[in-house]
Amino acid sequence: MKLGFIGAGNMGGAIIRGYVKKNPDQAQNVYISEATPEMAKKVAEAIGVNGTDGVDDLVSKVDTIVLAIKPNMFGKVLPQVKAAIEASDDEKRVISIAAGITLDYLKNGLPEGLKIIRVMPNTPAMVNEGMTALFLGETADEAFQNDALALFESCGKVEVLNESLIHAVIGASGSSPAYTYMFIEAIADAVVAEGMPRAQAYKFAAQAVLGAAKMVLETGKHPGALKDDVCSPAGTTIEAVISMEQMGLRAAVMQGVRDCCDKSREMSGEK
Repeated sequence: MKLGFIGAGNMGGAIIRGYVKKNPDQAQNVYISEATPEMAKKVAEAIGVNGTDGVDDLVSKVDTIVLAIKPNMFGKVLPQVKAAIEASDDEKRVISIAAGITLDYLKNGLPEGLKIIRVMPNTPAMVNEGMTALFLGETADEAFQNDALALFESCGKVEVLNESLIHAVIGASGSSPAYTYMFIEAIADAVVAEGMPRAQAYKFAAQAVLGAAKMVLETGKHPGALKDDVCSPAGTTIEAVISMEQMGLRAAVMQGVRDCCDKSREMSGEK
C-alpha cells in the first residue's frame, strides 16, 4: 500500500509510528498531510516518513487515504478529498478513524462507489498493542479488508464488527486507555505515600496492569476467576478488594463507560 494520512496528531501519529515500527521498509510509502506543508514536513521527519504540500498532493501520491482528523474538521476537509479523488485517474480507497463520522456520512461526502472502511483504533497502537475495530462499507472488497487488517494488525489486535457496535467499541477500547492511566496513577500515588520513589511506583503499577491484561488474553479465564486466584483467605488482596467495592470502583467504571458510549451516540447524531 501507499498510505496517505491526512492528520498525524495523537491518534494518526500513533498508527503511523506503530506501522513504521513494525514495517520499517514501508516508511517510504507513507505520506502525511497537515495543516501546513511546513508542519507536515516537520512531523514526517520526526517519524521517518514523507511530508506533502497538502491534500491534493497527498491524494496524487497514494492509493489508500487515512482520514485521521478531528470530527469537526470533516466539513472542511472531506470536500477537498472528494475533489482530489475525482481529479485523479487512479483508484483510491478511504479509511476513517474519526469518532462520530459514520459510514453513511462518508459515503455521502465522497465519490460514488468509493471503497470505504471506518475504524476505531486506540493510542496503544504506538507501542504495537492497539485494539482496533473495523467497520466495512458496502463496497469494501476482500482485498481492501485484508490491507486494512494488515495495517492495524501491525499496531496490535483487530476485529471486524458491525457498525452498530461502534459506541461499545469506543467505551471498551477507544477511550479506555485514559481510564487505565488513571488507575495506574492512583496505584502509584498510594505506594508513593508508602515511601516508594515515584519512578518505581509507575513501573510497578504499569507492569502489574500489563501482566494482568495479558493473563486475561492468554489464559482465557474469566477476569473474576483470575481475581479470585490472587485473593488468599484473610489476605492483603481481598482486603483491598473489599475497600474498593465499598468505594464503588466497579460502579464508577461502568457508569463512566456508559457515559462515554452516550457521548459517542450524541456525536453521531443518535441522541
